[in-house]
Amino acid sequence: MNSRRVLVTGLSTYWGGRLAQALESHPEVEVIIGVDSEDPTRELERTEFVRVGTQHALLRRIVDAAEIDTVVDARLVVDSSTTTPRQAHENNVIGTMNILAACGGPNSSVRKLVFKSSAHFYGTEQDDPAFFTEQMGRPHPPRTPIERDILDAEAAVAEFAEQHPDTMVTVLRCANALGPEVRTSHRILFSLPVVPMILGFDPRYQFVHEDDVVAALAHGLRNDLPGIYNVAADGVLALSEVAGLLGKPYVPMLPPWGTGLAAGVWRRLGVAVPPEMLSQLRFGRGLDNRKLKASGFIYRYTTRETVIKLREHMRLDPILRGVREPYQYEREVEDFLRWSPHVRHGEEATGQRPQATEPVPPAPKPPAPAPEPEPVTPPVEHYDDLEAEEIISLLGSLEASDLEALLEYESGARARDSVTGAIEAVLARRATGSRP
Repeated sequence: MNSRRVLVTGLSTYWGGRLAQALESHPEVEVIIGVDSEDPTRELERTEFVRVGTQHALLRRIVDAAEIDTVVDARLVVDSSTTTPRQAHENNVIGTMNILAACGGPNSSVRKLVFKSSAHFYGTEQDDPAFFTEQMGRPHPPRTPIERDILDAEAAVAEFAEQHPDTMVTVLRCANALGPEVRTSHRILFSLPVVPMILGFDPRYQFVHEDDVVAALAHGLRNDLPGIYNVAADGVLALSEVAGLLGKPYVPMLPPWGTGLAAGVWRRLGVAVPPEMLSQLRFGRGLDNRKLKASGFIYRYTTRETVIKLREHMRLDPILRGVREPYQYEREVEDFLRWSPHVRHGEEATGQRPQATEPVPPAPKPPAPAPEPEPVTPPVEHYDDLEAEEIISLLGSLEASDLEALLEYESGARARDSVTGAIEAVLARRATGSRP
């Protein structure tokens, strides 16, 4: 089926924003709606942003009102260094269940769900197979909270797929993503002057370029891909080879025993080494990517090319960092650029045919009620309880700015001639006395 009306959850995340940008270039996608509790972090042209979290009742209203046929869930937190275990659980498990509930209501228009998952589903252990296929389960119980969250989230998705056979469900298990923009613990680790390793271990690594992750998500929207698909580039590298391609020395500085304690010291020094990453620094992991390639997907980068691309970016980043201006979402500006009749679009502005269908402006909103004026507070405590004589006796102890504020307040509130006259007289005397 072709996805024409798409809802992207987690629009403020890196993957949600990148996917929305990619979908905007496809004219067959008529409607793109992004939801998140935070502002978008990427500039978008025709994606409509709705500030909402994962409350299933609100999401259900959006799905029904916009007649969404495809939902892409890109919110999954796979790096425990970015949040607390409790927040990660609420996002990964509770949030996923709420989104599934919004997609599976009675007479729902949703016919496709694409769920971005992680290779952390498989874990990393000493006796793992050389390459995990999609048919393999996890051979060992999860060791970290993030791994448990991913297992629980995928279990909820699998249950949804079983209960809603008319909805096509695609699960993409992504290997470690690497690239110029995406920020991960591995990306931070590779930015250090030396690449740390665990003494006695040189694990094999398989990456996927950030552009290929976005392309895989879009591939899942454009094609019918029921089931689970590994997303990982061709080839594996030993960690020492990765360091060599990056042009950095590698040093076995983490002990084989008590590695978690050593990582805690590193964390206090500002280097995040999450538990799920420690397992990879020991044993590594490989994914069989043949199933996704058999569906027609073509990777742009191998694992080796992905690392080389990162090296090129890291070499140029100090030069380009000062000229890049970060994007900041401004709702008023975005509304103007989208809906104002004075903004010229497409052929009218450039003489070229627009690439995508312009969204239909929403119905005009009723004017917002005028804000109530804030109550004016007197500059003197308990002023309204004082008699005129008491106020006049205090005037000599007040600064000129307080006297002016008091005069303004008295003129608007009580308007007693004796008080306003006394304040004006004190101000006049001070002004005269300050002249040379």
